[in-house]
Amino acid sequence: MADDTTIALVTGANKGIGRAIAERLAGLGMAVLVAARDPRLGEDAADALRAAGGDAHPVTLDVTVPATIEAAAAQVAARFGRLDVLVNNAGISGPDGHGAQTPGTVDLGAVREVFETNFFGVIMVTDALLPLLRRSSAARIVNVSSGTGSLHHMTDPAHYMSKLPAMAGYPVSKTALNALTVQYAKALASDRILVNAVAPGACATDFTKALPYPASRTAAQGADIAVRLATAGPDGPTGGFFDDDGTVPW
Repeated sequence: MADDTTIALVTGANKGIGRAIAERLAGLGMAVLVAARDPRLGEDAADALRAAGGDAHPVTLDVTVPATIEAAAAQVAARFGRLDVLVNNAGISGPDGHGAQTPGTVDLGAVREVFETNFFGVIMVTDALLPLLRRSSAARIVNVSSGTGSLHHMTDPAHYMSKLPAMAGYPVSKTALNALTVQYAKALASDRILVNAVAPGACATDFTKALPYPASRTAAQGADIAVRLATAGPDGPTGGFFDDDGTVPW
């Protein structure tokens, strides 16, 4: 591997949008660390990327388990010595049986489960990998959020998201992730690390099977905006929230 090869790590990269992001980054010539909770699934995804000509390496990483995060950071440090791109993609929608996320009947355990992955997991992974990102000359952090995290979308009567059922877990976790993105962008500005959130849109993956409306976008289409921000130049944005059409209103 050449010294100037870009090193990228994508969480939740064994399927869906995460895998599509990993495929695209590998196609751009990056060495991609395919992070997944299940070692076998991570290995299978990395094997598929290598079969397609990509430079891919499986990493066992559960964003809710500190020991796996620390082990993954040690693996990246030992093998590559730095990290150039971190895509915090792993996320869950959480259970909603019996109104578990419905205001008024909230199951706090269900909501905490969502936040453990979608919010606290991002903090733990990012902080564990920051020493390696700081060794990069042009580090990028991309947090995969959701349009449902936009307070504007959720309160605009003209936007379809304002008609979605109320949920105290998933969309709120993404709003919190957007706010967290701004704070990391502020904190890391002096390190010249660009930090942004992206809304990939509802894509036809396992994640969206239970949605009350059809998802017509492909995982590859959903990956576009994450890849664009992961490869942004030195004059690229930081502390923003973007989709294919540009800036998403908070």
